Amino acid sequence: MGGLLATSLLICVSATGSSLVLPGTLRPLPGWLAGPFGGAGASLGLAALIAVFGVLFLSYAAAASCAHRLSARAVLAAILVLHAMVLFGPPLFSSDVFSYTAYARIGVVYGADPYLQGPGAFPLEALHPLIGARWIDTPTVYGPLFTALSYLLVPFGIAANVLAYKAVAAASSLALTYIIWRAARLRELDPVRAAALVGLNPVIVLFGVGGGHNDLLMLAILAAGLYVMLRRRELPGGVLMVAATAVKLTAGLLLPFALAAQCGPGSRPERRRLLIGAALAAAAIVGIAYLFFGAGPLQMLGTLRGIQGEGGPHSIIGFPAEMLGVPGLIGPADTLLTVVFLAILAWLVWRVWTDRLDWIAGAGWATVVLLLTTGFLVPWYVAWLIPLAALGRDRRLLVAAIALTGIGLTTL
Repeated sequence: MGGLLATSLLICVSATGSSLVLPGTLRPLPGWLAGPFGGAGASLGLAALIAVFGVLFLSYAAAASCAHRLSARAVLAAILVLHAMVLFGPPLFSSDVFSYTAYARIGVVYGADPYLQGPGAFPLEALHPLIGARWIDTPTVYGPLFTALSYLLVPFGIAANVLAYKAVAAASSLALTYIIWRAARLRELDPVRAAALVGLNPVIVLFGVGGGHNDLLMLAILAAGLYVMLRRRELPGGVLMVAATAVKLTAGLLLPFALAAQCGPGSRPERRRLLIGAALAAAAIVGIAYLFFGAGPLQMLGTLRGIQGEGGPHSIIGFPAEMLGVPGLIGPADTLLTVVFLAILAWLVWRVWTDRLDWIAGAGWATVVLLLTTGFLVPWYVAWLIPLAALGRDRRLLVAAIALTGIGLTTL
């Protein structure tokens, strides 16, 4: 844990003087975004940064594997310290917080629909230089619940928005860790180890909190739904799972496994309560979405397909296509891998339905397959897997989660 905290602190401090740790749109870093580490003067070159990330990953893997030998107080203290220093540091690795702000301004300031137009449609927008070039003309692909909530931050300045999104991510990460701790006890697993796997994970904290990503808000709500499901409270479980999906669509992956788990004799009332909760939440969110955005959110799937079809340099499709100089292969390969993912997803749901696979582990393996077959992959997507691996009772899934964390740290 000492190695993990020391390397994380070095990354936060060096962000003010090393362009490799900053989002591309913040090079050089404006003084108003430097935070308390501004002027620290530390700088890391590429070789030094690779060494730091190597030590960081090995420290995390050791801490997560051996957390059962550590005191709960030490692990929880390390989690709090890690979150605090990342929260108050500058934005790390990603410019997504500026995209969140821009999408909210499209609706509030310009009265347009962020699901139909990207920030580039408004040429006088001051946020343009801070948004990644790939996203300047891309409409939002985030859920209507998150987009509607982001409207509340529009009256505040850019720096306040950055801190607010990072604070939401930090609070969500801590809430997620606490929920996983409680859920591990219900699953008769070591809660300290489960909390360390989540709360000390560098992809979750450095990338998720450091970048202010809404993935952590989605995961906290989803984990709450999973927890109440373990408490045999299916109706609020359905509500929370659909609410998480309204933050980011990825959360919807858990619902078919939760339904498949309710397949035994006498389980029909539980399945009915889960469906009622999901239906009620879906109806409420459709109403909110229509009130704020009309039919705009219906365009999300098309926008997502376009992003996946373009691919990314870190995905199983994008990397070889980029290396070989054949971007035309990305579209057909993405279609093929989507078919592979859906087939494996159906097989995993069937195994849960026939009581051959634990439903949380099944959702975890489906997430692994999703990460391996998606056309566009960024490091913080690995966070989707970590809570499920912490509760999955499958050592292979735990190994996969730690290995994908290491892979995520290399895809800068």
